[in-house]
Amino acid sequence: MRLQQGQLWKCGDEYVRIVHLERKEVGYKSAADLQFTDGKNLHTSKKDFCRLLKGATLLSPTDGNAPNPPAKASAPPMPPA
Repeated sequence: MRLQQGQLWKCGDEYVRIVHLERKEVGYKSAADLQFTDGKNLHTSKKDFCRLLKGATLLSPTDGNAPNPPAKASAPPMPPA
């Protein structure tokens, strides 16, 4: 599994979201609920972050508070010939 910015993980009874990803450092937000209103912004090395995620579950974007993707605009119907 590759780490990507915006991923949402469940670690025990808290949630972790990657907010900034660099080559050797990870910025993440940790919170008790999916709204991340009471969350803490933290930074650590990528190695320590991977240790933190050991045994964690990757959640799908629809589980969190990610916005819905924009709807595709459909073309207007063609008039009869």
